This record gives sequence, C-alpha cells and structure tokens, in this order.
Amino acid sequence: MKKICLITSSRSDFGLLKNLIIKIKKNKNFHTSVIASGSHFSKSFGNTQNEIKKSGIIIKEKIVSNFDSSQISGVSKIISSSIIKSSQLFKKLKPDLLIVLGDRYEILASVLSAHLSRIPIAHIHGGEVTQGSLDDAFRHSITKMSHIHFVANKVYQKRVIQLGENPKYVFDVGGLGVDSIYNTKFIKKEELEIKFNFKFQKYNFLVNFHPETLSKKKARNQIKILLSALKTFKKTNFFFTYPGADLENKEIIDEIRKCIKLNDNFYFFKSLGHINYFSFLNCVDGMIGNSSSGILEMPYFKKGTVNIGLRQKGRLLAKSVINTKINKLNIKKSVKKILSKNFLKNINSLKNNLYGSPGASDKIIKILKKINYENIFQKTFFDTKIKD
Repeated sequence: MKKICLITSSRSDFGLLKNLIIKIKKNKNFHTSVIASGSHFSKSFGNTQNEIKKSGIIIKEKIVSNFDSSQISGVSKIISSSIIKSSQLFKKLKPDLLIVLGDRYEILASVLSAHLSRIPIAHIHGGEVTQGSLDDAFRHSITKMSHIHFVANKVYQKRVIQLGENPKYVFDVGGLGVDSIYNTKFIKKEELEIKFNFKFQKYNFLVNFHPETLSKKKARNQIKILLSALKTFKKTNFFFTYPGADLENKEIIDEIRKCIKLNDNFYFFKSLGHINYFSFLNCVDGMIGNSSSGILEMPYFKKGTVNIGLRQKGRLLAKSVINTKINKLNIKKSVKKILSKNFLKNINSLKNNLYGSPGASDKIIKILKKINYENIFQKTFFDTKIKD
C-alpha cells in the first residue's frame, strides 16, 4: 500500500476534493491521511472543519495558524508557520505522495515543505490563469514543485507542459467541480427555505465577491459599487457568501454586513457547506461576483454568471459567463442580460464541457495506481520547441 497525504485548506478546495478523498480512502491500494489547514479552523469563516467531519472523513492531522489573513504580515506568518508544521507532519507520516489542489498560499507553504522533504507531489487544477489575483503566481509555483499534474482541459495541459513539465506526467482528467456536482444529491427549494429561514422571490442570485489581490483598487470601493447596483433590483434575493481568507477581505465583509441591516432581501453566510452550496446553485437564477465557482461550476447548471472585474481574467469561459467592469451601470445591465429569455435559450442549448465531464476522481485514482512514485521526484526541465 502506498501512503498518500491529501491537504485541504478551505471550504472551496474541500468541496472539490471531497469525492476524490472518499474514493481514495476506499481503495485498497492506498493508505490515506487527510490534513486540514488554513481557514478550516477559523470561526470567522464558518469553522469548516465541521463540514469535513460531517462527510465522514477523518482529519488525521491539523495545521492551525491563528493569524490575521487580511494583513500582509498575518499572511506571511501563516505561510511560515505552515511550512514548519507541515515539515513536522511529513516527518511523522512519511507519505509516498502528497496530493494538493489549486493555488492557496497555505497549500504553497505545505508544498514547499514537501519539496524540501523530498516527497513527490501531485497537483490538481494547475495550468489555469487568474491575472487579478496573487494566487496566479502561487499556482504556477506549486506546478513547478509538483511531479504529477491533473488538469481540467487540453489548454491547461499545454500550459503546464509549457512551464517545463514532462508531458508523460501531465494528465487531462477534467475538473473536479463537475465530478462533485454529479455526485451531490441536491436539497429541494422548500427544504432550503426552512433550513435557512427565508423565502425565494421571483429572482434569486448567489453572490461571491473576493478581493482583487493584485489590483491597486481598494476592495471597499469595489464592493460598495456592487452593492449599490444590486440594491436597485426589486423582487430579488441576493445570497452572499464570505470572501476567502485574503488581503482586504474584512473590508468586503464589513460593507456587506452594513447593507444587510438595511435590505431584507440580502442574506450573508459564512459557509453554506458543500451540499447546501450546490443546492443553492441548482435553485438560483445565476451567480454574481468574481469567484472561480461562477466559471468552473455554474455553467453546468445552465445558468448565467456575471463575472466582475479582473480577478478571474485569463480563465477559459463558457458562453454563459458575462464579463463586466466594476461599474454600477455595467453590472445592472449584465444581471438583466442573464435573466433575458434569449440568453437563457442560447445557453440551454450549449454543451458546457470546457472543464470536462464527470469521472475526474476515477481517472486520477486509475493513474495513481500505475505510477512508480520512487522514480519521479528528480525531474528535468522539459523544453518545448519554440519557432523562430
């Protein structure tokens, strides 16, 4: 049996990893340990370690760092603390392989530690681009320290190879978000209303807005513009989720809280949980904000996404995603557009397969069973041919 460690650092990556973790744990070829880190242990972000426990997954080890993620100094402390604690855990667990997903700085810290400990790394969802976020550089750095790559489509596969990775170990398996959607039994509208104490109105939207961590524009100003646009809509519910543990996230949280007190059609959730979140996506009329979920997952529900600003710039977009500037008038026009009959008719006939089809978890496990981990740590830079 090969000893595998998987790390989850937030509600978002756990929602993607959940199905894979459950399947790997059932596989007799692997002995699996799950490490939880990052915002999972923060009350401010919903104490989402409970979501892991509810799924029946045992948290083998914890990396807890109680620092303020909204400040540069706090993020630096989280990274340094996570490197030290990861090193101690890897020395104890002695894994044959570490599996990570995405682009969070907490994940980068653990990957740095694994690299120093000479532990092979498998990276999921590499090769993607988010030009408006610090995470873009984190993601590519994780790619360069990884040895096996599971990407969401051919474009991202090509980009990982362009970064110098051996094509032999870069696999297009599709997105884990799609896999997760098709393995979730959704909660009905009526049950959501009872559970969260609200009533669906004529129109309903999920709103996920995060700081543009590479932008010089202040998050407070940006969220004020968004809120100002949304307040003009009548007979419409807006369900906000907390921004991630990023710089300037407190400014966004503060402004939404102020707005909720004055608008009874605004709701704010620290964390909905994986099943509730997908159930909301299934019930609402669309998504508004700058979350990767609006690009990777919402299109599979045949509903529109208003993608605001630059945070997700560079990702491949389905035709159900409308890009708009952080401008009150533009946002209002875009929201109205994704509700229009013509728009809905057009996207209903589209095949949204930019990020693959269900089955990514099974593909990953099948590949992991075949690879000899002992021979992959020491790698060479794979040069691609460049035309003059």
